[in-house]
Amino acid sequence: MSISPFVEEKRTAKTVDDIYQEMKEKLHDVVPDFELRYKAELVQKILELKEARNAVILGHNYMEPALFHTIPDFKGDSLELARRAATTEKDIIVFCGVKFMAETAKILNPDKTVLLPSDKAGCSLAESITAQDVRRLKMRFPGVPVVTYINTYAAVKAESDICCTSSNAVKVVESFQTETVIFLPDEFLARNVARETGKHIIFPVVRNGRWDWPLEDTELDYQMIGWRGRCEVHEKFSMEDVENARRQFPDVVVLAHPECPPEVVEAADFSGSTTAMVRYVEHSSARRFLLLTECSMGDNIIAANPDKEMVRLCSVRCPHMNQITLEDTLKALQLNRYVIDVPESIRIRALRAVQRMLEIG
Repeated sequence: MSISPFVEEKRTAKTVDDIYQEMKEKLHDVVPDFELRYKAELVQKILELKEARNAVILGHNYMEPALFHTIPDFKGDSLELARRAATTEKDIIVFCGVKFMAETAKILNPDKTVLLPSDKAGCSLAESITAQDVRRLKMRFPGVPVVTYINTYAAVKAESDICCTSSNAVKVVESFQTETVIFLPDEFLARNVARETGKHIIFPVVRNGRWDWPLEDTELDYQMIGWRGRCEVHEKFSMEDVENARRQFPDVVVLAHPECPPEVVEAADFSGSTTAMVRYVEHSSARRFLLLTECSMGDNIIAANPDKEMVRLCSVRCPHMNQITLEDTLKALQLNRYVIDVPESIRIRALRAVQRMLEIG
């Protein structure tokens, strides 16, 4: 069964009770009934205001179930939502995700209003690197192409040759057909891509406030330069999580996001982007899964696939994604907040990197 968008028929106003019944049918196992009744009222108001303001709502796979299965017009991972943002004809884009995602939508749509429901929806990974860091790396390794993960802010994208997502990172790296690439900023994704592409990777270290490179690394033949940024969700998953799950549930299928530590990814049965994991569960004949990524996605998958079971041995909620609520999404449409702006000098340069990513797919 596919996680298809909640269908709100145009020109057919639904009552709060209609919406509540639809939410209850899908979400009764993951959201308490009293919460469904309350949130159905919010959903109705958002859907009406979305239509009135000619807005489109994009929802990341990590959104909480009552939001994810109701208001978004399009849902998916960063790559899918970037594609949707690039082709929308709506006047307003409401991005139910985090700031770097909303920035990407603005990069692709300079003449549209892009709203982020919470100004606290940041990202530990995006915060791990600055444009100045990238410029210094380019000076240290002149002529080496820079691949930047989409989980970065616009100013960092502007210093890059191309962006990538977890679903196309290997394809992007291989597209250069060069011996060496700079891959930023996620340490674990870089290590996993290096392993898959057969590249030896090195990382800068900081000594006394200055960059340095380990002597043993610079003397080796390296083909990838990484950065020590990490996702505060995925770095928490460990081999112990995998071993505990397999011990208790021998039939469990383990799925790991590529931002997880390399040993965890290698021990998993499958590793891929959030959308790839959703599709894997949908098409698998297995009954039980351990999902090593943001825990709300497990609830969203179960709501759409009630015949499947998610093992709850390790659930981690992203504190930034958790900032996006139905209440704040309604406020965003009512008050036109929080507006995302990207300086044009940065946007134009970042656009090239994002468009190259979309062309590769």
